[in-house]
Amino acid sequence: MNLHEYIRALESYIASRPPDLGDEDSILGLLYEAHSESNAMYDDEIKADFHALYEAMNGMPLREMDQIVYPVCTLCRSHQKSGFIEGVRVGLFLYTELLKSS
Repeated sequence: MNLHEYIRALESYIASRPPDLGDEDSILGLLYEAHSESNAMYDDEIKADFHALYEAMNGMPLREMDQIVYPVCTLCRSHQKSGFIEGVRVGLFLYTELLKSS
């Protein structure tokens, strides 16, 4: 078996056994989930921003606060995930450029 045949056999094997990505639609999404679970983003700036949000909602009923906080958290998580995935892509692109220039 030559190299091209071997690569085609590997591609066929991988295509017939796709990975279980759970709720994610890509390997990068799965990588983000693993990263976010092991690297919580609860730094002082985020805590202060949430404190300011809760201060702005002071006096609102809890149900109204939830209607604001849940979409805000979803929006933040979506942007964080997009940034993470794009960062990995840019890093890989930089890696390929560095390989070409060496």
